[in-house]
Amino acid sequence: MLLATDHDVARLLLQRGVAIVYFLAFLNVRNQFRPLLGENGLLPVPRFLQLHDFRSAPSIFHWRYSDRLVATVAWSGMTLAMGVVAGGLDFVPLWVTPIWWLSLWVLYLSVVNVGQTFYGFGWESLLLEAGFYAAFLGNADIAPPWLTILAFRWLLFRVEFGAGMIKMRGDPCWRDLTCLHYHHETQPMPGPTSRWFHHLPPLLHRIEVAANHVAQLAVPFLLFLPQPAAGVGALGVIVTQSYLIVSGNYAWLNLLTLLLAFSALPDSWFETLGWQVTSSNASARWFDVSTIALAVVVVWLSRHPVRNLVGRGQLMNYAFNRLHLVNTYGAFGSVTRHRRELIIEGSLTEDPGERDWRPYEFKGKPGDPYRRPRQWAPYHLRLDWMMWFVPLSARYAGRWLDALVEKLFEADGAFLRLLAQDPLEGQRPARIRGRMVDYRYSTRAEKRQTGRYWITGASRVVFDVRRPTHLDSDRAG
Repeated sequence: MLLATDHDVARLLLQRGVAIVYFLAFLNVRNQFRPLLGENGLLPVPRFLQLHDFRSAPSIFHWRYSDRLVATVAWSGMTLAMGVVAGGLDFVPLWVTPIWWLSLWVLYLSVVNVGQTFYGFGWESLLLEAGFYAAFLGNADIAPPWLTILAFRWLLFRVEFGAGMIKMRGDPCWRDLTCLHYHHETQPMPGPTSRWFHHLPPLLHRIEVAANHVAQLAVPFLLFLPQPAAGVGALGVIVTQSYLIVSGNYAWLNLLTLLLAFSALPDSWFETLGWQVTSSNASARWFDVSTIALAVVVVWLSRHPVRNLVGRGQLMNYAFNRLHLVNTYGAFGSVTRHRRELIIEGSLTEDPGERDWRPYEFKGKPGDPYRRPRQWAPYHLRLDWMMWFVPLSARYAGRWLDALVEKLFEADGAFLRLLAQDPLEGQRPARIRGRMVDYRYSTRAEKRQTGRYWITGASRVVFDVRRPTHLDSDRAG
């Protein structure tokens, strides 16, 4: 059986790194699932389960659903993930390790498959696929299986090459090297350094785009070459993903992609840094058979993403099966040139003047122009991300946005905790309106003069709603 006897460090970093991301994902479930998708959430899961069977959306919640069960799933996932981070896999028999990882995978798959719009992001599938492969890495009792290491490299290749191809086939600004003239300003959730990156000289932006093409279209092929080429390719991924981490907020996408790159770094490279590596040449026949089965499944399912990569109508961030295994990835095939924000405001009076409207502040989404964007990644603010999509197209503002307005009218405590600030301090608004407002970064001179990180422009009211009478009846009762 082929063993990756020089990849013990890679296995350790993959297992513990992926487990950290799982911990963040389940922490996200604990903090956000109930107000977004719970029994009284924006898109209630019980209603979803009435319309979908187990085959179309595999999930333990088909057995039964309750907000308490979701909390149990979240705490169980966090506990299992932290057990991996603490090194627990090396103190249990080998047969326990796949059960441990597959338990994490089943729990999170159950969440994603009922998560609807709020769990429609590509990094959900990426985490599920990485967690499934981790079940076949083993523990310190055996050497890392080479086929599993290759599965991780193939996953990394699809993430990087898919992202590169979707750009080259998409927005012309990727081909003329001008996309970063806009992207740092218009990205979904800017970070504390994004404005600084936006104001870099245009020539540097062009160099950034050119370097991105090299990193995503050429470097991934190095991952399948002998060392040191594979390691060089991995370092290229680590550098570019680190750059993306410090320049924006993309949940755990960049962190997880960076972690996958360790699958191509041999132990000898870590030994030169003083890392003492204890390797094993042992194997277990039943585990070898399971890794061969994994390889067969991955090869068979890969026909879909391969066709997608070479075909003209490339899909971006698409799961070809409800188990979220061997998916296709990619990001930002198009780049918006202007930033618009939906600013939601409430008023305590039924006939307000302009001064009576008070804005609801979100945690990560730009709102107050004086507020500097924060670093949230690798944590994921799901509602804030969805709010970015709304100005791009009305089709993103489904019934969840109507439900959001109703929650504000109710002054729902669980929902308001998703926000950075409730301007009405728990009181029910009499009116709520939404304004579409143009945003751009302040120049350096404007920042010195005004203290603003954002300069707001044209504004138009897109909805203005009075509090429903049934809510008045509820309060009276």
